[in-house]
Amino acid sequence: MRKLTILLAILGLALLTGCTAWYGAGSVIRAIVSIGFVGFMATVVAQLAVDAILGLAWHAACRDIPFVQLLVSRMIRDAAAACLPFSQLGGMVVGIRATCSSDLFARGRGHHVSGGEAACANLVDITTEVMGQILFILTAVLCLVAHQQSSPFARPVIIGLVLLSLGIGGFIWTQRHGGDLLKRVGNRLGSNMAAQWQDAMLNSADSIQDRFNAIWSRPGRIVQGALLHYVGWLGSAATIWIAYYFLGAHLSFGGAIAIEGVACGIMSVSFLVPAGLGVQEAAYITLGSAFGIAPSVSLGLSLLRRGRELVIGIPMLLIWQGMEMRALRNKDNPMTDDAAAPLPASGSLREQTEAARD
Repeated sequence: MRKLTILLAILGLALLTGCTAWYGAGSVIRAIVSIGFVGFMATVVAQLAVDAILGLAWHAACRDIPFVQLLVSRMIRDAAAACLPFSQLGGMVVGIRATCSSDLFARGRGHHVSGGEAACANLVDITTEVMGQILFILTAVLCLVAHQQSSPFARPVIIGLVLLSLGIGGFIWTQRHGGDLLKRVGNRLGSNMAAQWQDAMLNSADSIQDRFNAIWSRPGRIVQGALLHYVGWLGSAATIWIAYYFLGAHLSFGGAIAIEGVACGIMSVSFLVPAGLGVQEAAYITLGSAFGIAPSVSLGLSLLRRGRELVIGIPMLLIWQGMEMRALRNKDNPMTDDAAAPLPASGSLREQTEAARD
């Protein structure tokens, strides 16, 4: 898997370099410079607003974890997938770790999250995100067909949408019944496993399944999370519309939905490519041409989007490293929290003393 990810990253970087050379580096640079500082900051602010919506969507499905913790964890997960040489799977692992340590960011008001709870929360968030993405891609296909009835992208995207729906259906089934399946495997392998390993496996299966059952027992929250993710996807299309506006391209909001929706549908298939290198650029160039936008402008838009991801992602990764360092310090100094705890009131101390004498 690691070798495949590195190979795909090299191929994507080669494709990005080839696109820049084919359409002219000078034209792409002019497109990037034309947006100006104000335009670029407008796209950054718009993306931060989208991140807030995504945090609300996660909190809607997982109410036990505070909103601030989920928002920070979500932004760190996206930053790892966009800024580090990881695929989306690597970003998922970083997101789980960040969810475990993000309670330190809340300065005592947070909720400690175990590894199993963090994994369940991230899987549920990805599930509701894909549910909202399916609705968003369907909206994008309708906008694309309304603009160009004979679009060559409509049929492949619809086929991919059906496959994505089947995949998320199986993913939901796994979350609802995966613990029972894991317990059956543990029981069947019991004669070939050490007793303590079998007990640990069965206890972990019960714990994880209980968490999933607690979340999925409230389908209204799942639906609310999926709808908020759909609003977040519409917000992503709004950031594309804002960027095209500052780049001087005339594009309707429906066109922005079509470009962003079909592009994210294409990128979801290439989830093993780190940061979607090359895939994102090719999708924007091809889809933008269908709306009469010059390829150099669409390529400039893609590079601006990567710049925006770096501006937001690098500080989030630094925050994550700070949380990890603080967690290590607390682990090395277990008396820190006890020393910082407030002393009991005199009345409580007197009562405790009398109780001890009795």
